[in-house]
Amino acid sequence: MVPANRVESGEFEGWYTWPEEPFEYESAGPFYFRVDEQGPVAAFRAQRKHMNAGGVMHGGCLMAFADFSLFAIAHEQIEGEYGVTVAFTSEFLSGPAEGAYIEARGEVLRSGKNLTFVRGIITGDGKPSLNFSGTIMRRPKR
Repeated sequence: MVPANRVESGEFEGWYTWPEEPFEYESAGPFYFRVDEQGPVAAFRAQRKHMNAGGVMHGGCLMAFADFSLFAIAHEQIEGEYGVTVAFTSEFLSGPAEGAYIEARGEVLRSGKNLTFVRGIITGDGKPSLNFSGTIMRRPKR
Protein backbone atom coordinates (compact mmCIF):
# COMPACT_ATOMS: atom_id res chain seq x y z
CA MET A 1 0.00 0.00 0.00
CA VAL A 2 1.30 3.44 -0.88
CA PRO A 3 2.18 5.45 2.25
CA ALA A 4 -0.45 8.03 3.16
CA ASN A 5 0.29 11.75 3.18
CA ARG A 6 -0.91 14.01 6.02
CA VAL A 7 -3.03 16.98 4.93
CA GLU A 8 -1.49 20.23 6.21
CA SER A 9 -4.32 22.76 5.65
CA GLY A 10 -7.99 23.21 4.86
CA GLU A 11 -11.13 21.48 6.09
CA PHE A 12 -9.37 18.11 6.32
CA GLU A 13 -6.17 19.31 8.03
CA GLY A 14 -4.67 16.46 10.04
CA TRP A 15 -6.38 13.79 7.93
CA TYR A 16 -4.53 11.53 5.46
CA THR A 17 -4.87 10.84 1.76
CA TRP A 18 -3.14 8.88 -1.00
CA PRO A 19 -2.17 11.45 -3.68
CA GLU A 20 -0.37 8.68 -5.64
CA GLU A 21 -3.83 7.23 -6.44
CA PRO A 22 -4.76 9.46 -9.41
CA PHE A 23 -8.41 8.42 -9.80
CA GLU A 24 -9.32 8.71 -6.11
CA TYR A 25 -7.24 11.83 -5.50
CA GLU A 26 -7.49 13.86 -8.71
CA SER A 27 -10.65 12.71 -10.50
CA ALA A 28 -13.23 11.41 -8.05
CA GLY A 29 -11.86 12.97 -4.85
CA PRO A 30 -9.83 13.99 -3.14
CA PHE A 31 -10.95 11.64 -0.39
CA TYR A 32 -9.49 11.63 3.13
CA PHE A 33 -9.18 9.27 6.13
CA ARG A 34 -8.03 9.11 9.73
CA VAL A 35 -8.58 7.11 12.90
CA ASP A 36 -10.55 8.81 15.68
CA GLU A 37 -11.98 7.63 19.00
CA GLN A 38 -14.64 5.60 17.14
CA GLY A 39 -12.16 3.94 14.75
CA PRO A 40 -11.31 4.43 11.07
CA VAL A 41 -13.25 7.08 9.18
CA ALA A 42 -13.08 8.35 5.59
CA ALA A 43 -14.65 11.60 4.39
CA PHE A 44 -14.91 14.33 1.75
CA ARG A 45 -17.10 17.32 0.92
CA ALA A 46 -19.63 16.84 -1.91
CA GLN A 47 -18.93 19.17 -4.84
CA ARG A 48 -20.76 19.89 -8.08
CA LYS A 49 -18.47 17.44 -9.92
CA HIS A 50 -19.91 14.64 -7.74
CA MET A 51 -23.57 15.31 -8.65
CA ASN A 52 -25.84 13.74 -11.25
CA ALA A 53 -28.46 15.52 -13.38
CA GLY A 54 -31.05 14.88 -10.65
CA GLY A 55 -29.14 17.10 -8.23
CA VAL A 56 -27.89 14.37 -5.90
CA MET A 57 -24.57 12.56 -5.68
CA HIS A 58 -23.86 10.25 -8.60
CA GLY A 59 -24.00 6.57 -7.63
CA GLY A 60 -20.62 5.97 -9.26
CA CYS A 61 -19.08 8.58 -6.98
CA LEU A 62 -20.57 6.89 -3.91
CA MET A 63 -19.20 3.54 -5.07
CA ALA A 64 -15.75 5.00 -5.82
CA PHE A 65 -15.67 6.52 -2.34
CA ALA A 66 -16.79 3.20 -0.84
CA ASP A 67 -13.90 1.46 -2.62
CA PHE A 68 -11.47 4.06 -1.20
CA SER A 69 -13.09 3.52 2.20
CA LEU A 70 -12.41 -0.24 2.08
CA PHE A 71 -8.70 0.57 2.13
CA ALA A 72 -9.04 3.40 4.67
CA ILE A 73 -10.92 1.11 7.07
CA ALA A 74 -8.40 -1.74 6.57
CA HIS A 75 -5.25 0.39 6.31
CA GLU A 76 -3.78 -0.88 9.59
CA GLN A 77 -4.16 -4.52 8.49
CA ILE A 78 -2.54 -3.99 5.07
CA GLU A 79 -0.02 -1.24 5.89
CA GLY A 80 3.14 -1.63 3.81
CA GLU A 81 1.45 -3.94 1.30
CA TYR A 82 -0.38 -3.40 -1.99
CA GLY A 83 -3.96 -4.55 -2.37
CA VAL A 84 -6.74 -4.68 -4.94
CA THR A 85 -10.49 -4.94 -4.56
CA VAL A 86 -11.63 -8.39 -5.70
CA ALA A 87 -15.27 -8.26 -4.55
CA PHE A 88 -17.61 -5.35 -3.86
CA THR A 89 -21.32 -5.02 -3.08
CA SER A 90 -23.43 -2.00 -2.26
CA GLU A 91 -26.98 -0.80 -1.75
CA PHE A 92 -28.07 2.79 -2.38
CA LEU A 93 -30.09 4.29 0.47
CA SER A 94 -30.28 8.02 -0.37
CA GLY A 95 -28.56 10.63 -2.52
CA PRO A 96 -26.56 13.33 -0.70
CA ALA A 97 -26.81 16.93 -1.91
CA GLU A 98 -24.01 19.22 -3.05
CA GLY A 99 -22.13 20.61 -0.06
CA ALA A 100 -22.90 17.62 2.17
CA TYR A 101 -20.24 16.19 4.47
CA ILE A 102 -19.79 12.62 3.23
CA GLU A 103 -18.44 10.09 5.73
CA ALA A 104 -17.74 6.36 5.72
CA ARG A 105 -17.29 4.19 8.79
CA GLY A 106 -16.97 0.46 9.02
CA GLU A 107 -15.05 -2.48 10.29
CA VAL A 108 -12.69 -5.22 9.23
CA LEU A 109 -14.61 -8.47 9.58
CA ARG A 110 -11.59 -10.69 9.02
CA SER A 111 -8.03 -10.28 7.81
CA GLY A 112 -5.99 -13.28 6.75
CA LYS A 113 -2.76 -13.86 4.89
CA ASN A 114 -4.13 -12.84 1.47
CA LEU A 115 -7.68 -11.53 1.96
CA THR A 116 -9.26 -8.81 4.10
CA PHE A 117 -13.05 -8.52 4.43
CA VAL A 118 -14.57 -5.10 5.17
CA ARG A 119 -18.06 -3.67 5.58
CA GLY A 120 -19.28 -0.13 6.12
CA ILE A 121 -21.82 2.59 5.61
CA ILE A 122 -21.58 5.99 3.96
CA THR A 123 -23.60 8.91 5.29
CA GLY A 124 -24.31 12.34 3.83
CA ASP A 125 -24.70 14.94 6.59
CA GLY A 126 -25.44 12.02 8.92
CA LYS A 127 -28.15 10.41 6.73
CA PRO A 128 -27.39 6.84 5.53
CA SER A 129 -26.57 6.93 1.81
CA LEU A 130 -24.80 3.68 0.84
CA ASN A 131 -24.26 0.34 2.55
CA PHE A 132 -21.19 -1.53 1.25
CA SER A 133 -18.89 -4.49 1.73
CA GLY A 134 -15.83 -5.69 -0.08
CA THR A 135 -12.81 -7.95 -0.15
CA ILE A 136 -9.22 -6.77 -0.56
CA MET A 137 -6.57 -9.15 -1.89
CA ARG A 138 -2.90 -8.46 -1.20
CA ARG A 139 -0.77 -8.51 -4.35
CA PRO A 140 2.73 -7.63 -5.40
CA LYS A 141 2.83 -4.13 -6.90
CA ARG A 142 3.36 -4.13 -10.68
